[in-house]
Amino acid sequence: MENRLDFQAAAEQYSSSIVKDIILSIITCGIYYLFWQAREMRAVNYLLEEAKYNFWKWFLLTIITCGIYHIYYEYILAQSIMEVQKRLGRPISNNLHILSVVLAIFGLNIVADAVQQDEINRLFGKK
Repeated sequence: MENRLDFQAAAEQYSSSIVKDIILSIITCGIYYLFWQAREMRAVNYLLEEAKYNFWKWFLLTIITCGIYHIYYEYILAQSIMEVQKRLGRPISNNLHILSVVLAIFGLNIVADAVQQDEINRLFGKK
């Protein structure tokens, strides 16, 4: 992981108010949700120290598959969050990937992302 100052800057950039994210996503009819997704991807990429997630790939494949790729994406993103928790010696959210998929299948993507954002906030020490 990078030095402490870089980590604090990343924490400010990638941590977010979940209530704000949900409200803005609803008010903008989902447009803000796209920005939220991109931020989550950048946050997990930063924590993994690799460029594993790409917004435009996710966006295009989600459209082409009529949302099915997004369900898979929720699963792998949650697995990556759990991997980071393990690397950092933090308590692991054992069922985060299953919860994310179930919520996404039932159309509760915003709830799945709220749970994932909460875990990201915790990883950055913002709880």
